[in-house]
Amino acid sequence: MSIAENIAQVRASIAAAAREAGRAPSEITLVGASKMNDAAACREAIAAGIDALGENRVQEMTAKLEENAYDGAPLHFIGHLQRNKVKQVVGKVSLIQSAGSLELLEEIEKTAGKLDIVQDILLEVNIGREEAKSGFLPEALLSGAETALEKPHIRVLGVMTIPPADADREANLQYFDKVRALFIDMSEKLFHNKLQVLSMGMSGDYEDAVRAGATMVRVGTAIFGSRHYT
Repeated sequence: MSIAENIAQVRASIAAAAREAGRAPSEITLVGASKMNDAAACREAIAAGIDALGENRVQEMTAKLEENAYDGAPLHFIGHLQRNKVKQVVGKVSLIQSAGSLELLEEIEKTAGKLDIVQDILLEVNIGREEAKSGFLPEALLSGAETALEKPHIRVLGVMTIPPADADREANLQYFDKVRALFIDMSEKLFHNKLQVLSMGMSGDYEDAVRAGATMVRVGTAIFGSRHYT
């Protein structure tokens, strides 16, 4: 199937899951995770109406920016962002989905301040408490949000999470429910119930994520096909 056909199929699945949960399909933003796919594939996804594209790797993103791969759609950074790569990302993307530490917030603020812009971000939650994964631990999310609110060149739009890769479906659903509860709590306490973005769910679980309340899903393989790692 073509990328356009895959996007149509994913959108149909999102719509069905949303209706099951009593939600409107229009509430969900579809981000095409375009890691390891070339500029032509990105352009094909944009032509097919993808809502946004998301990149995991700064070097790959930079190369594709030079090829104008993302023209016509918002670009998100969705991977682990190292502090020494922040300068290559801030101002180049409409949304950083993976702001998961106080140190990273400080670096984003500093870089955005030098550019005199406000950088939109999501706060990443390490819901599985994985040592090898970045993100705020659940009990540290509110303090992280309070820190972000103090920074004039950062705007928090919501929360992002990636459950542990080895979690079974039942555990995954529990993780999604916990992050949704954190999202609602944070929005009520600090953002006057105005947070809009709950980014969770990928190719293998985006339908469950939508049923659990996700407003944004990051789908790669189901759109672009299997990645071939070398």
